[in-house]
Amino acid sequence: MIMTKFATFAAALGLTATSALAGGYVAPVVDVEPVVVEEEPASSNAGLVVPALLLLGVIAAVASDDDDS
Repeated sequence: MIMTKFATFAAALGLTATSALAGGYVAPVVDVEPVVVEEEPASSNAGLVVPALLLLGVIAAVASDDDDS
C-alpha cells in the first residue's frame, strides 16, 4: 500500500513537471535605447562676409579718389 501511494505521488509529480516546461525556450528581448545625434544649427558664414565687405570698401575708396594733379 505504501508503494502504491509512492508510485501515485511520483506519477503525479512527473506529469506536473512536464506540463510546466511545455512552452519551450523563449529568447529574452533586449531593448536598445535610440541614439540621439545633436547637430549645431547652421549659421551665416561671417568668415567670408566680413572680408568681402572690407574689400568692397577698399575698392570704393580707391575708385573715388580724386587726383587733380
